[in-house]
Amino acid sequence: MKLFIADDEIDVREGLRFILDWSELGFFICGEGKNGYDTLDQILKLQPDVVLMDIRMPKLSGLEVVRLASEQGFHGKFIILSGYSDFSYAQEAIRYGVTNYLTKPIDEVELEKAIIQAKETLISETDTHKKLVEYRNKARDSILQDILLNQADYSYLDVHDLMLEASMYQVVLYTNFNQDSFQNTWDFAGILRLANKNHNALDYIELNHQHIILMKGNVAINRFQELLDHYISPPQKGSPLDSLFLTYGKPVYSVEQIHISYEDAALLMKRRFFCNYDQHVLGYLNIPESQPFISTNSTSGQEYARQLAGYIQSGSRHMVHKTLEYLREAFYHIDADITELKHNLADILLEVKSIINHSYNKADIPFPNNAAIISSIEEKYYLDEILQFFTVQFDMCMNAIGTQSRESVMDGILDYIAHNYQENLKLNTIAELFGYNSSYLGKLLTKSIGKSFNSYLDEVRIENSKKLLRDETYKVYEIAQLVGYTNVDYFHKKFRKYVGMSPAEYRKENL
Repeated sequence: MKLFIADDEIDVREGLRFILDWSELGFFICGEGKNGYDTLDQILKLQPDVVLMDIRMPKLSGLEVVRLASEQGFHGKFIILSGYSDFSYAQEAIRYGVTNYLTKPIDEVELEKAIIQAKETLISETDTHKKLVEYRNKARDSILQDILLNQADYSYLDVHDLMLEASMYQVVLYTNFNQDSFQNTWDFAGILRLANKNHNALDYIELNHQHIILMKGNVAINRFQELLDHYISPPQKGSPLDSLFLTYGKPVYSVEQIHISYEDAALLMKRRFFCNYDQHVLGYLNIPESQPFISTNSTSGQEYARQLAGYIQSGSRHMVHKTLEYLREAFYHIDADITELKHNLADILLEVKSIINHSYNKADIPFPNNAAIISSIEEKYYLDEILQFFTVQFDMCMNAIGTQSRESVMDGILDYIAHNYQENLKLNTIAELFGYNSSYLGKLLTKSIGKSFNSYLDEVRIENSKKLLRDETYKVYEIAQLVGYTNVDYFHKKFRKYVGMSPAEYRKENL
């Protein structure tokens, strides 16, 4: 601890320097003062723990030094010395917080006792302050967690006291990029603090085993964006940032909105399954505009499986890949647990395997056993990895089946029409998907089914509209749209042409 000696007499200062073994008591003399002004100036600069000072000094008295030092935030202890045994001085000294008042000549025992008492008081106050700071930090962390979870009572929050005053806020979550790693996550909060040169520009919070950064103000948020642009997207291989995966929510402009940015970042962390394999960052712009719940029940899974199996049988690799893209897009918008999504994907592949094995029961189809399929899907971290696994299995399957005849290719085209008649189908679009010239494909279709593409498409649409008309779920104009006719009058015209009556008349006869 630091000790400061102040007395206008040099002999007294010299005597105080050697009256006790200060080092044995845990002190070193950091300075000396010879008048009140000098003493006050040095106290404020040196911030000693204990000041040993005469009460009467030139320019400023000892009591004035105590008062002025206290008013300017000095928290050290004063031991006042005086040649006068005057109770009024002692009273005034106590009023200014001086706890020890000794009269000259100084008794060594009394001085040592006063020094030890001052030291013990300082240690006690320091411990108390540390505990208060610790409790305060714990309380602040708890409040920050409540703010992130939108569970805070905002009417009672003092944003200034919580050091949350800012024009805008943004939340970042981070974790290990290597999802198999059990090593400690690199301290990205520390990296950001260094980048900002301001520890108050962000807060680090741990919540539900998540590493969370709350950035406060334009400067911190801009520095984060600079890191993203120059070092993280993509990061240099082998760098600390290469070991991290980050998500961040949208910027918000009040403490009450912070939870929105956190919810964005937390949602994106859950959606890491949809990232590319080498992707290190997901931001709020990666959140789909809407996330309707798309059922993942067995019916929809079977429909995907049936389409894929049909394209495999027709040898249409392009359509297999296209359907997997549709599947990826559909799953991207599913609001469901990733484990559930993996189960659905496994069900689809198992159903494709069942259909193909049933249709080609004499062929040697190189599908893995069911347990291996389930295990392979469950151990993968990304949707693209799973779909690549699908692609490999389907390519091997088509190779095992071999080149298909023209009739089976035509079956694939007709199957595609059967599943996509409600879309704006064009002959040239289908020809491109199946690798044909549109004029040539038109001739093949006419030869194979005895009618033109447009006539066949109309028949498929009308047959499906008849099924819908036998149920009162939809109105006629809705059924027209469901089967691919954007103009309800045109639908009426086509229906009468193929059925011989209007849609309303048909419904009346068949309900």
